[in-house]
Order: sequence, then structure tokens, then C-alpha cells
Amino acid sequence: MSRWASYLQVGLGSALGGTCRMLAGVVVNASIASPFPWATLIVNVLGSWLIARLATHAVLNSSGRIARAHGLLIAGFCGGFTTFSLFSLETVQLAVDGQYGLAALYVGVSVPLWLGAAWWGDRAARRSQARS
Repeated sequence: MSRWASYLQVGLGSALGGTCRMLAGVVVNASIASPFPWATLIVNVLGSWLIARLATHAVLNSSGRIARAHGLLIAGFCGGFTTFSLFSLETVQLAVDGQYGLAALYVGVSVPLWLGAAWWGDRAARRSQARS
């Protein structure tokens, strides 16, 4: 694959992931009325699971379709879907608004959930590999 094709894959994946992230935010924010940034938390947990699932699958099947589409799926889609910069901004905004407890809760809940989701995604890929 040429360098430009790789860049195109990442760009396309980022556009798709960013669009899905925006749509997920619209749906979650319309469903849950809360000052807590549920949409970002949910998107980042899903993205952590998905990137670990895909990356582990790609490593275990290095000549497979997911490995060949690494730029599109992992760097592009997952990179565009997850939004850790927004997490940082929302945490700072909660603190600036004087909601220190909510900001601390957001940080304290987010990191363990992201790590747990990534671990779960890795395990899911390994279980799937063991069955095939």
C-alpha cells in the first residue's frame, strides 16, 4: 500500500469515527439530561473496547483484513471516535464551573472504565482467536 493510500485510509476512518462520535453524543445528550458528560464517557469506553479488540485481532491475525485495514479502523475510526481531548476540556469546564466533585468523579470513573474496556476488548479478541 502506498503512503498516500495509508493517509487516505486514516483520513476516511477519522471522518467516519468523528461522525459516529457526534451522532452518539446527540443521542446520549437527548436521552440523558445531566451536567455529567455521559456522552464522552460512553464513547470513550466503547472506543477503548473497540480499539483493543481490533488491535489484538490484528496482532493475532497479521495477514487478515483487520490488520490490512489498520489505518482505517484503528488509527482512523477509533482515533476519530474517541475523544480524550474533549474529556480534558469537560473536566476543566466542570472545575471552572465550581463542580469540583463532579470533575473528580468524571476523572475517577473514566480512567478505570477505559482501562477495563480495553482489557475486555483484548480478552474478547483472544477468546475469538482461540475458538477459530
